[in-house]
Amino acid sequence: MVFSSLMFIFRFMPIAFLIYYLTPKRAKNFVLLILSLFFYAWGEVRYVPIMLVSIVTDYVAGQMIKRSNGRKWIRNSALAFSLTVNLGMLFFFKYTNFFIDNINALAGTSIPNLLNLTLPLGISFYTFQTLSYTLDVYMGKVEAEDNIINFGAFVVLFPQLIAGPIVKYTDINRELKERKIDLAQIQEGIKIFIFGLGKKVLIANNIGALWTQVESMDFGSISTPLAWMGVIAFSLQIYFDFSGYSLMAVGLGKMLGFNFPQNFNFPYISRSITEFWRRWHITLSSWFKEYVYIPLGGNRVSAPRRYFNIFVVWLATGFWHGASWNFILWGLFFFVFLIIEKAFLLKKLEKYRVFSHVYVLFLLVLSWALFAVTDMSKLSELYKTMFSFTGGIDWIYYLRNYIITFIVACILSTPLIEKIYNKVSKIKIVDYIILASIFLMSVAYLVDATYNPFLYFRF
Repeated sequence: MVFSSLMFIFRFMPIAFLIYYLTPKRAKNFVLLILSLFFYAWGEVRYVPIMLVSIVTDYVAGQMIKRSNGRKWIRNSALAFSLTVNLGMLFFFKYTNFFIDNINALAGTSIPNLLNLTLPLGISFYTFQTLSYTLDVYMGKVEAEDNIINFGAFVVLFPQLIAGPIVKYTDINRELKERKIDLAQIQEGIKIFIFGLGKKVLIANNIGALWTQVESMDFGSISTPLAWMGVIAFSLQIYFDFSGYSLMAVGLGKMLGFNFPQNFNFPYISRSITEFWRRWHITLSSWFKEYVYIPLGGNRVSAPRRYFNIFVVWLATGFWHGASWNFILWGLFFFVFLIIEKAFLLKKLEKYRVFSHVYVLFLLVLSWALFAVTDMSKLSELYKTMFSFTGGIDWIYYLRNYIITFIVACILSTPLIEKIYNKVSKIKIVDYIILASIFLMSVAYLVDATYNPFLYFRF
């Protein structure tokens, strides 16, 4: 379900922010909790109890750890309780159908898939957020939150509730208790929100329309150039779609007095896959590094064990994205090249600037094809077409229609426009004109267009 989130945000935000700003300081977190629950309920009201269970579970687990007085069995029991409930809910809703289907396929059984489950909105994101809280309390990185209202507001904070960035309790625990909101901060938040809106609506939606058209075709009947154009279009769509929403969340958070972590940093200018994952979905990469890779031993172990640790992280990363074999293969795809880079390739890539960029972009396009197509037979057909050098002139029509969008998207994938904007925006009137233009064009597009997907809602 797309949730018509952007139009709802435009209707929801003015009233929500007015109520929030007029609320006395001591009651702001309570109001924020209620507003966020309302926001979530609008999209998926039947799963609000799941959200409340997650809040209560990790609040209780944190209190158990805090009041354990050093008794290890209580601390371990509290952590096990949190892991069981949170991961149990995630696996039940997200992966039950996957395992039933695969058991039936492997064992020749006919276990009925009677659950007909739909994925609760944002469960992959808020599950990781609440787990990070309990793990940090367990490891002594932060003191448990005594006020369940404050903790609930952290879990359901509406700007990033549905699709991240993954905000850990340690990122905003001080701001939950004491935060200042001034006009300059609100203006900065509005500016960031508008840039995110423009990326999502004006770039992602437009370039994504090409992939939607190509995806609906028989991959075996299209030309090789059109197959590559379609996957490149998806590569640009998913970047501008997800980074745009992340920027919108950061902007909304700043307007509420919170500073959310950065989630993207021009990943397509990377010169290695290693660097790419320092720039793409930064909060997810950091989460797996902090809570999976390092506890497994990180780099402090032998080379074979280190490679095993990386394997576990990327198997989990792929599976986190979806209950389908293509996502698992997508994670393992990156595992293979990260291992190759660590073994010998990284130093060579640093020497050859042009080659390193071509190498990264080529691999990323291949990976996004794997990510985009869940049907393995269709995926095989797509790869076959991409590398069979099938001729045809079908691509000329689509190139003529999308060439400008391609050029704009590619330029905006680099820091060039941001550097130019940082210079010209010093002239306030120019800054206001740029922001107003992006906002008005985005709203006009939303009003007129019927195509408004959001790719990360399914995760």
